[in-house]
Formats: sequence, C-alpha cells, structure tokens
Amino acid sequence: MTSLLKMPASPAELRARGVLGINRRNADFVLPANPRSHYPRVDDKVLTKRICESRGIPVPETFAVIECQGDLRRFSDLVRERAQFVIKPAHGSEGRGIVVVAEHDHETFRTSGGELHSLADMCYHISTVLSGLYSLAGQHDQAIVEQRIVRHAVFERVAVGGTPDIRVILYRCVPVMAMVRLPTRESRGRANLHQGAVAAAVNLRTGETFGGVCKDHFITEHPDTGATIDGLRIPFWDKLLEAAQDLAAALELGYVGVDFVLDAAVGPVILEANARPGLAIQVANRCGLQHRLDFLDTQPPEALAPARRAELVAALSEMK
Repeated sequence: MTSLLKMPASPAELRARGVLGINRRNADFVLPANPRSHYPRVDDKVLTKRICESRGIPVPETFAVIECQGDLRRFSDLVRERAQFVIKPAHGSEGRGIVVVAEHDHETFRTSGGELHSLADMCYHISTVLSGLYSLAGQHDQAIVEQRIVRHAVFERVAVGGTPDIRVILYRCVPVMAMVRLPTRESRGRANLHQGAVAAAVNLRTGETFGGVCKDHFITEHPDTGATIDGLRIPFWDKLLEAAQDLAAALELGYVGVDFVLDAAVGPVILEANARPGLAIQVANRCGLQHRLDFLDTQPPEALAPARRAELVAALSEMK
C-alpha cells in the first residue's frame, strides 16, 4: 500500500501533470459550459429521472416521492409490498441521507450495511430529509423512495455490503474520464470515497479497471476481500457510455458527471448527474483532467459529432 501523502508535488508540478484544481475547474469549465438556469436538471433528482425517462434511459423505478411531513403516515403502506428499496433526498449530494433497505418486516428495517432501524427511525430519517438536512442549500426537500438495484455478479468479489457505482465525466458530450467506486465495510456498503470506499480507474476505450485508491493510499486489492482490483472488465461498457452521452446532451450541460449502477438484469442504470463533479477521479486514474479537456477544446465542431466521438474516446484513453 503506497501513501499518496508521501509523494508531495508543488503546484507547478501538478499543473505540468494536468491536475485540475477546483478553482480552475469552476472558472474554465463549469461556469462557461454549464448555464446556471440548467442546474435544476441535475440538482433535482426527480427532474433528472424524468429527463432520463423521456429519453428512454434506464433509471431505478420510483415507488413514491414523499413531499411533506403528513405523507409519513403513508410510509408503511408505501413499502409494504417492497422487500427492498432506497430512500434518497431529491436535492442531496455526496451520498448524504441515502438509506438502502435490504429487508424488513414492516417494523424492523435492515440496511445493506447490516444496521437495524425501527419504523419510527425510518420515519424520523425521512422527516430530516424533508427538513433539508441533506439538501444542497438546506432548503425544504423531497424524499424519493425507489427501486434497489441488484448488483451485477462481476462485482461480487470487489464490493462489500452494497452496490458499486460508475462515474463518467463528460466534456462537450464526450466522455473524458471514468472510475468505479467500490463499497467496503468501512463505508458501510456505500460507494462514497470520503466514507472509505475504494476507487478504481476505468479505461475509457475498453471498460477495464486499473489502479486503485482508498483513503489516500494507492492499492491493488480490495481491503476487505483481497480480490484484485485491476483488470475487471465492466459489462455493457459501450451501452453505458452511449447513455452518458445521451443524458449530457439532454441536460445541455457542457461539463457534467454521470453516475451509473450496473443492474444484474437491465445493465447500466443512471443514478444521478452532477454539474460540479468532484476531482478525486484524477487520483483514481493517476492522471490529470486538464490535458484531456484542453485537447477537446482544440477539436473542430465536426470532430465532436456523435458519430466521431468514439475516435476521441480512444485518443483520450491513451493520454497520461
């Protein structure tokens, strides 16, 4: 295990390697490429799902949207026939406020991480979601109750207690970098890096994983299972990239992150999109974003056409 902290680099060295910082990301890419009026299309997960559904892009089935405290009286009935489900804030970020229920008997609910909660606990959690505890600006929120995705068997040895997700960052509707986030015991089954999940880079052209990072350390094996992280071929990769490009075009956002899960039966399913995706994907790929984004800015409009994007993806996958 190699610590990232043992390899310091000066700002000049980081820039030379093409590492993109948050200020430059915002000033050079997010602000120019993403009209502020379009942010609700990704900040509101209910609206994002409607956009996906209008384009025929698979998303988890919505069982209910809880909008007010009075709706909590109906929660038990809403999930009575749903053995598994997910609760998430419509305006949340970084996985905050998401609860994945693996099984329940209407009185006790067990999460994917093995935690047990009473019906009162679940209703209280939804109440805090509605109050805006997890929303981006602390405003009143909605709670989405949706289908729990059954993870694909390809992840069986490299995910613990939950479902991995795959993030693709797109610029000008072209995929520029990707990673898969793998749950661990420490992350309690959640695919969130700041909670202890593992990130592995994904080759844009082949859909094959390489490298790995967890809690500021380079790794090659999953910390819980010991399974090798490198060389995992993600099924339906071309279909996944196609869906990401389709959604980016529909959102009319020039710089966007799209998060997928891989369902055992359906294949790629979109969880959400983000107009300000984080930059840890560079650490997972051990490669900066700047050079890739600059490369796309040098391309003529005809080179960015949908029919030509596969050529660009192949070129980007070789950039270091």
